[in-house]
Amino acid sequence: MAILAELRTLLREVVIQRMQTDPAHDLAHLDRVWVNAQLIADDHADMTVLLAASYLHDLVNLPKDHADRHLASRRSAGESEPILAELGFEAADIHAVQHAIEAHSFSANIRPETSEARVLRDADRLDALGAIGIARTFSVSGALGRVLYDPADPFAENRALDDLQFSIDHWKVKLLNLPQDMLTEGGKRLAQHRTVWMIRYLEELANEIGNPLPQSWIDP
Repeated sequence: MAILAELRTLLREVVIQRMQTDPAHDLAHLDRVWVNAQLIADDHADMTVLLAASYLHDLVNLPKDHADRHLASRRSAGESEPILAELGFEAADIHAVQHAIEAHSFSANIRPETSEARVLRDADRLDALGAIGIARTFSVSGALGRVLYDPADPFAENRALDDLQFSIDHWKVKLLNLPQDMLTEGGKRLAQHRTVWMIRYLEELANEIGNPLPQSWIDP
């Protein structure tokens, strides 16, 4: 554990010099991903590899509306190599970290082939759920100039979902479906628990705006 703690300190020092001004993808996000990873990792995961991947997976962070967004994880993996080499990682472990980084991204659509890659993917997606997920959703949407919801049809009962325009639509398009997309048992359990709290938030929001929450949002 002491070795991991020392490595974590070194990794945090590296990434803090490179973090962009993005409250949804900052050092606190990396800390949370590492916490999530520890919660859901099984006995097969190499924790040193997983720690490095947790802190280096967003080295290249492109806005969600950027044309090259789907390439960000590959670029992060590429930029991780000299950092890992300087930290003394062997070639096989560098490759393992790079694969986990490449495969964590939703938009990259790369199949996770290792335990570490599956855990990192779930750990990163868990940070899009629950209380912190709610905060991050609105932070990202605000930065992109998206409104909270469609006042005429908040829950898209009579229109197509459009999460490029309405923040709440993104919950139905993606976030509420994440529990079914988790690859680890621990990830599934935590995702289901966190989604329950998001549904409660939506129910309160629905009450406040005077528009009942459709059952289809409660049972995605």
